[in-house]
Amino acid sequence: MLYLRRTLVLWGTLFSFFAGAQENTDNRYAEPLVQVIRNIETRYGVAVRYPDSLVKDKVLNYARWRFRPDVEETLSNVLAPFDLKAKKEGNKKYKISNYEYYRWAVEDGWAELDRIAAQYKNVTEWEARKKELKQCLLAKLQLSKLPSWPDSKPIITPLRKYNGYTVENIALEILPGVWINGSLYKPAKHKGRVPVILNPDGHWPQQRYRPDCQLRCAAFAKMGAMAFSYDLFAWGESLLQFKPEDHRRSLAMTIQALGAIRILDYLLALKDADTARVGITGGSGGGSHTVLMTAIDDRIKVSAPVVAVSSYFYGGCPCESGMDIHSCAGGTDNVEIAAMAAPRPQLLVSDGGDWTDKMPEHDFPYLQKMYSWYGKRTQVQNVHLPAETHDFGISKRIAVYHFMAQYLGLNIKAIEDKQGHIDESGITVEEEKKLYVFGDHGEQLPARAVKGFDNLQKVFEAAVK
Repeated sequence: MLYLRRTLVLWGTLFSFFAGAQENTDNRYAEPLVQVIRNIETRYGVAVRYPDSLVKDKVLNYARWRFRPDVEETLSNVLAPFDLKAKKEGNKKYKISNYEYYRWAVEDGWAELDRIAAQYKNVTEWEARKKELKQCLLAKLQLSKLPSWPDSKPIITPLRKYNGYTVENIALEILPGVWINGSLYKPAKHKGRVPVILNPDGHWPQQRYRPDCQLRCAAFAKMGAMAFSYDLFAWGESLLQFKPEDHRRSLAMTIQALGAIRILDYLLALKDADTARVGITGGSGGGSHTVLMTAIDDRIKVSAPVVAVSSYFYGGCPCESGMDIHSCAGGTDNVEIAAMAAPRPQLLVSDGGDWTDKMPEHDFPYLQKMYSWYGKRTQVQNVHLPAETHDFGISKRIAVYHFMAQYLGLNIKAIEDKQGHIDESGITVEEEKKLYVFGDHGEQLPARAVKGFDNLQKVFEAAVK
């Protein structure tokens, strides 16, 4: 009761202070943020929308001194001390949200890419920077020296046979008690070695169980490749070990990269894998992962990041930008990291409904220049779909199918109809549970499985010592 009385007295004092006290330097001209916002609405004739949780109990020092003739400059001055920002939603309408470190103004992103590009004038200088970048990327991910790979056999489910392809689910132990899970799609019949294509999942509902993900991987298999679709960290079956919020921890970025490296280790050791024909494609967060993996792993020969790459967007999830990779070599961005693929073939699919909306205008010409230094300008391509939005829909898949067929030697006719159009109708979309490795309810997860993020950190720290 004493604590409650003191609390009430404190808030009463503060209320009286703000309600009746004259603002001056002694109190740093302080005002409750909610009152400052009301003053902005009155002064500039605007409406400002916000969740109460963002402004509750916040007090702004030197409040009235932050006002300027321009309402947007005023909002920026008022909100910046709290890591908040205002976005215009319509005529005289604004919405307050958390500051997004990863989202820049277009002109700022372009200027930063220009600053970065000015540091090298030829392929020799670029190769030196690329080497520096790669070493730094691995160091920031804490993967300069890979942790030992547990000496355990992969967990593999029975093979499922479909029209022109097969599917089996596989879990690989990448750290003691930590598994990465996925499904391997392979041609029903093939001779000799076949290409390998990694398919990391993006930030869409249903994770890798989505129909579009299954359609893509099965199509690759019908075309003659083995395609591995896998969970991001703390997504899909990884949730048997970790909580959804753990996906937004910075270490997620590292665990995902380590997982992809171990997937490649496993797949490329298979007798029917062609180590000279290795591709990767993913959308959204899976696209950021595609770019990063291509930059740090030379075994990847062809890449296709979808709705991901932009000079003014660094990746909105810690699994994309949580580790400090963008400080490497005095500062880099995702477009320069994408350029590290050169001269290996790369397709960038962009659209008009997200941060890739201006890819053809500035970022893609930079990539063309970088590829031209190797005499391979045509090996970087951009399919821009201005009327489309942020997804991995059929138009985007078609672009990726043709690109992978071109550079991995796949049979595109295997998924075409008599008129030469892409036809996915012969592919079976499985129910989610059929794609599980550990049983319908996770009952087959090994007893020694690590659970909880704190325990993962301990395991990882011990592994990289």
